[in-house]
Amino acid sequence: MSPRPLNLFAISILVFAASVSAFGRQSSESGKPNVVLILVDDLGVMDLGVYGSTFYETPRLDQLAAESVRFTDAYATASICSPTRASLMTGKHPAELKITDWLPGRDSHAEHRAYMRIVAPEIEESLPLEEVTIAEALKEHGYATGFFGKWHIGEDEAHWPEHQGFDINIGGWKKGVPYYRQYDGETDTWSGESGFFSPYKNPRLEDGPEGESLTERLTDETIQFIEDKKDEPFFAFLSFYTVHNPMHAKEEYVEYFRRKARVLGLDRVPHSIKSDPDERVGKGRWIERLVQSHPKYAAMVYSMDFNVGRVLDALKENGLEENTIVIFTSDNGGLSTSEGSPTSNLPYNKGKGWLNEGGIREPFIIGWMGHLPQGKVLNVPVTVADVFPTILDLANLPLSPELHNYGESLEPLMRGEDTTLGERSLHWHYPHHSNQGGLPSGAIRKGNYKLIEYFYDGSVELFNLKNDVSEVVDLSEKKPELAKELLSELRTWRESVEADMPKENPDYNGL
Repeated sequence: MSPRPLNLFAISILVFAASVSAFGRQSSESGKPNVVLILVDDLGVMDLGVYGSTFYETPRLDQLAAESVRFTDAYATASICSPTRASLMTGKHPAELKITDWLPGRDSHAEHRAYMRIVAPEIEESLPLEEVTIAEALKEHGYATGFFGKWHIGEDEAHWPEHQGFDINIGGWKKGVPYYRQYDGETDTWSGESGFFSPYKNPRLEDGPEGESLTERLTDETIQFIEDKKDEPFFAFLSFYTVHNPMHAKEEYVEYFRRKARVLGLDRVPHSIKSDPDERVGKGRWIERLVQSHPKYAAMVYSMDFNVGRVLDALKENGLEENTIVIFTSDNGGLSTSEGSPTSNLPYNKGKGWLNEGGIREPFIIGWMGHLPQGKVLNVPVTVADVFPTILDLANLPLSPELHNYGESLEPLMRGEDTTLGERSLHWHYPHHSNQGGLPSGAIRKGNYKLIEYFYDGSVELFNLKNDVSEVVDLSEKKPELAKELLSELRTWRESVEADMPKENPDYNGL
């Protein structure tokens, strides 16, 4: 199935089509709601029209948001993928799971060690089988479970989705990207074999016709699962590999957004700035993208949105809208400071690989036609670890706080009941150097205030996110008592989860 041709003459106008369909029949005699969880790789908080993008086009997700509950202050539990994915599956914090970097991790590559004065602790290579996943919890209550797409929390086959509660695994294995590649920063090109179009070279996904789109194929498989299981409760987890690098998309979409950029004059404005070296380490430079104008990235976002729409259409066509919970989010911030810097997260600072807002704040939408409010917008800070208990609560299944011990159910908040969710603290722990320039650090958000601690020297930054989402004004010297209080709370939390810390590097060469 291909999308309708895009209209070049309407590119300056965001077309928002909201239609309300008649409620369909329930999908099972049990009355248990189905769950469709959609996770996008590297999608930034500003990458959807409903969140503020004026260049990318996401009409189906904008419509879903209008029919659902949308969160403005939603967070990944890490600034990179694997930790957030492990947290999403278990409701626990990555620091407790000992998965704090992408697998197998940047520090597993010896060539990086020489210039690191401190090095990261060892991490778990896979999500332990002893952990109970949301798939296992739902399966225990009679749900059919299917996984489609990126896994990246199991280095060996014994830890892939079929061993973590999923009846079906299509596309999920150890790799976090569907290709073997090398990036040339001078020419902004990728070389190697791409898996965004068949052949995929994926042991859990048979090749399709040459040139078949991976995004469309995973959507096809998800829709087939929905149709096969429509008469019983099901959990479908569509975990797109897109919009991660490399920037590969259908040429017709790419050309459309090239023309759009020209018409809007975006091809004639500066796209990025280079940073100054970081004083904490005496070196380090990155390029931060300032404008959303990358045609290939825009094409990938559009294709993702179109295929989300196909899933929503399948639910409607099978009469499942009224009995299906739909959750949409991302695993970390948009890639804005390296590897081509294809998107911008402004006004949020930096992006993937950083604990600034651009690296951890996410789009987050939860919908359930006829059961949850439509068009409700919530600015209470929440996290992807909340997905596990929220699904259980919405499905009227018993919560297990001893399992999903970091997440909390968002159902009372969405229904407008009094909760204490706005009073809790959220934490991040990243004792690594990121590929994108981020330094080993930790962070805490409590209320409107956020503190970042840098592990090189223990220095901190304090921001009031209510009036400074760009994290420009460091308040740590103006509010020393508050900074001290938040730092103490962050360190106490780290001790409570036995978070591993970086250590001095004996191989450091002094550069």
